[in-house]
Amino acid sequence: MPGQEHLAVSDRVSEAEWDEFVRSHPEGTVDHLWRWREVFGGVFGHDSSYLVARRDDNVVGVLPLVQFRSRLFGRSLVSVPFLNYGGILAADATAGAALLRSAHELAQGFGASHVELRHIGRQFPEVPAREHKLKLTRPLPQTTDVLWDTVDRKVRNQVRKAQKDGLTAEQGNAELLDDFYCVFSRNMRDLGTPVYPKRLFVQTSRLFADDLFVYTVRIGKLPVAAAIAIRFGNVMIVPWASSLREYRHHCPNMLLYWTMLEDAVRRKAARFDFGRSTRGAGTHHFKLQWGAEETPLHWEYLLLTRTTAPDHGPYNPTFAAAIAAWQRLPLWFANAVGPTIVRNIP
Repeated sequence: MPGQEHLAVSDRVSEAEWDEFVRSHPEGTVDHLWRWREVFGGVFGHDSSYLVARRDDNVVGVLPLVQFRSRLFGRSLVSVPFLNYGGILAADATAGAALLRSAHELAQGFGASHVELRHIGRQFPEVPAREHKLKLTRPLPQTTDVLWDTVDRKVRNQVRKAQKDGLTAEQGNAELLDDFYCVFSRNMRDLGTPVYPKRLFVQTSRLFADDLFVYTVRIGKLPVAAAIAIRFGNVMIVPWASSLREYRHHCPNMLLYWTMLEDAVRRKAARFDFGRSTRGAGTHHFKLQWGAEETPLHWEYLLLTRTTAPDHGPYNPTFAAAIAAWQRLPLWFANAVGPTIVRNIP
């Protein structure tokens, strides 16, 4: 009808349009950005469908969806896998509902058992949801002196211990990826988790360029803790971090996180995002001691052929035997086989 708004969903959208909407939306995250599409396809071999809702040619919603054809878990659509956040960003409920319907139609055509939407807040109360993950962040002061004063005294003592034990921290970029992966891959094996391929981090470093930072902590020349942080607006987020358990008594992880927080303040970030953690897990408690504030995440599901939401996490007792077996593998073998397996686990 003349004068009536027209709302349409399609996959016809440019990277510039997409990212402009993501950056302007109050719940937009670095994980919603268009460039991850290249990672999902180029590194993991997954096709993506990036849906956009338009009202009278104006973008009013986006939904990145990655198609999983997993030998382990069947077919599904995930928004988004391998990262912390995802799901629908919409200007209003009508646009959100339109994107949800389109996701359901796409899943039906793909033969998916479910659609997983990694939302921060609850968007669709009518669909099943899991709240097993927490977002942990803390506001940052304007100076590193104030930051130090607001950190718990026990944490400060552990940072000092690492420094007194001779540990050193370094911040760089792609030149530190070898050291990062040395720590990360070994830690993943020790946790019983298949490791991501190194090219994930190489590709991510290339795509984010000056907004990606790599941190290492060393004992002498040996890297014993490492992390990657990405700047998104005024937020510094840490998607990947690891330390070697046999050096835990030297507190390298404490020096690592202090170095990242200090660097974030110097770069004028307003908030530090520690990434997600499973409720009650060791990483949850670790992040809380830094003054992190927790926000429950709401992973919402469209169930097509399933009757319950999936649980592919390492805390699922179904995987206990496999985790124990993986921890006993030689590191070279785990690093060779892990990337082939992990691409099937969102």
